[in-house]
Amino acid sequence: MAVARKDYIHPLFLRLWHAFHGSCVLVLIGTGAQLRFPGQIHVVPNFRIAIEVHNTTGLLVTFSFFVWFFYHAILAGSLGTLYLPRRGELSSKLRAQLRYYFGGYFHGEPNPHQPTSDNKFNPIEKPLYLLVMLGLFPVQMVTGMALKSLSPPWKIIDMFGSIKALIAIHWIVGCAILAFLLLHVYLSTLGVTFWSRFRTILHGWTEVKR
Repeated sequence: MAVARKDYIHPLFLRLWHAFHGSCVLVLIGTGAQLRFPGQIHVVPNFRIAIEVHNTTGLLVTFSFFVWFFYHAILAGSLGTLYLPRRGELSSKLRAQLRYYFGGYFHGEPNPHQPTSDNKFNPIEKPLYLLVMLGLFPVQMVTGMALKSLSPPWKIIDMFGSIKALIAIHWIVGCAILAFLLLHVYLSTLGVTFWSRFRTILHGWTEVKR
C-alpha cells in the first residue's frame, strides 16, 4: 500500500513570482484585448489609459521573465533539471500522461507523474512550459518593445516585414499565451482533487506517494 508523504516543491520566492507574473499576464491580456477591440471591450476607462497600463505592465513582465531566467539558469541551476524532458519521458511516459489526461483521470486512475522538488512537471508540462517561457514570451517581449518605442527600431520592424506584420505577430502570440493560460488552469484542476494543485501553489507542499 502506498504511503503518502509531504514534499515541499514550490519555494516561497517562486510562489510569489508565479502570482506576480500571472497577474501581470492577465492585465496584459485584458488591456491588449481592449486595444484590439476598443469599441467592444472596456477593461480600463479609455484607450489612452489602456496603452499606458499595457506598456507599463509589459515592462514588468519583461523584468519578471529575466528574474525567472536568472533564478533557474544561474542562481538555482534548475532550468535543465526542471524543464528539459529526461530520458524516456518523451516516449512511454508521455503516452502514459496523455492516456491519463484523455481517459484515465475520468475513470479515477492515479496520475502517472508524482511531482517532487527536482521533478515537478510531467512530460507534457516540461516542453510546453519551455516553449512558452523561452519561445512565446521572448517573441512577445521583442515585438512589444518594438511597438512601444517612440522612435521605432526599424531594423527589428524590417525583420518582421512591416508594422502590420509586427502587430499581427504580437497579437497571435498573445492569443497563444492566452490559450496556454486556459490550458494551464484546466490541467491544474486534474489533481487528486479539484483544488489540490491550487492549494499546493499557495503553501508549496504536495502529497507524494512512496
